[in-house]
Amino acid sequence: MPVLETQNLTHTFPDGTTAVTNISLRINSGEFLIITGANGSGKTVFIRHLNGLLTPTKGKVLLDGKPITKNIVEARKKIGLIFQNSDSQIVGQTVEEDVGFGPLNLNLPPDEIKRVVKTALEITGLTAFSKQNPYFLSGGQKRKLAIAGVLAMGPEIIIFDEPFTGLDYPGIITVLKQIVNLHKAGHTVIVVTHELEKVLAHSDRLVIFHNGRLAEDGKPEEVIKNSNNYGVRMPLKNGEKVSLMTWLE
Repeated sequence: MPVLETQNLTHTFPDGTTAVTNISLRINSGEFLIITGANGSGKTVFIRHLNGLLTPTKGKVLLDGKPITKNIVEARKKIGLIFQNSDSQIVGQTVEEDVGFGPLNLNLPPDEIKRVVKTALEITGLTAFSKQNPYFLSGGQKRKLAIAGVLAMGPEIIIFDEPFTGLDYPGIITVLKQIVNLHKAGHTVIVVTHELEKVLAHSDRLVIFHNGRLAEDGKPEEVIKNSNNYGVRMPLKNGEKVSLMTWLE
């Protein structure tokens, strides 16, 4: 049984625009999945259904075989979504307060909140910034803060929406290492990106959306051969996956 699944998921906005159509996708526990596609292909709309931020017009989303609508709070605890704009996720006056916001809303005991916040800050390397105003962090640090806030909720699945947008090179490396380490730690990772050269080497599977439909799904080295058909740049050298992190070694 897949850990997360969509069945014939369709979303039509009130103005009549259909953003995604009949998307059926099975995601396995521990998988590193990349979703890509040209702008307007429906990627972001799709992932906002995975933890209930959007409700399908048709179809359903299943978590461990059960509709997420049965317990949306539990679904959002298990499925963490990190937005493209990190500033939109900042809610605290300090870094540690921001990370503790989610656990606080889960009504965890104070001692438990302190524990999960401490752990999340250590994992993301933000312990030294715990008392700082989060708005004064760099772009890469804000992205790490968003990751820490999600980790404090104890998710099994972590979804990144265009995680490298607006980052300088050091910020990109910082966030990429964080994503790879989270996958190595056992999390199911879903990355939505058009910057395939940064993550393709670390993925198990590549999905391409085109005009709101699932166009390709399979091993990255096979799917990427068709990428130009959908307005997606092929980031391979001599037909092989290249790791950005490898270049640094």
